[in-house]
Amino acid sequence: MDQIDYRILSALQENARMPFSELSRTISMSQPAVAERVRKLEEQGVISGYRAELSPSKLGKLTSAFVLMKTNNCKDFLAFGEKSPEVVDLYRISGEYNYLMKVVTESNESFASFLDACNAFGFSLPLIVLTTAFEDKSLVADRMPEADIPQLAAHRLS
Repeated sequence: MDQIDYRILSALQENARMPFSELSRTISMSQPAVAERVRKLEEQGVISGYRAELSPSKLGKLTSAFVLMKTNNCKDFLAFGEKSPEVVDLYRISGEYNYLMKVVTESNESFASFLDACNAFGFSLPLIVLTTAFEDKSLVADRMPEADIPQLAAHRLS
């Protein structure tokens, strides 16, 4: 991958619905060349999919939290996590705790009910999110020339 691929990835990570015409202007390449590069990035698995970013608060999910979980019954806990709509991310981690969950619920009360359900699988340590400084930070911005970063940032604001 070269700097052009990183610029394409950064632009698509910011707006996956960006038309090739706009992407080609941002990258300063022809539309067919940009389309071919995107196709190759998809074939290589660098781009693994496209998705909509949803607003939890607009969906009535007002409480966000991370929960560290210590369990001896990983198989049953994984099944619980998969079927629980509150769990949006689940990571196997090292250390004293063996799982980290990102959880979104309607309220603190519904979060407390979720924690009660978790008790059947072991010990949990909840961490309620107060504010979010940023999420889904670009995976490729550090690979881009410094001169390109302000250009893409200005493009995002327009």
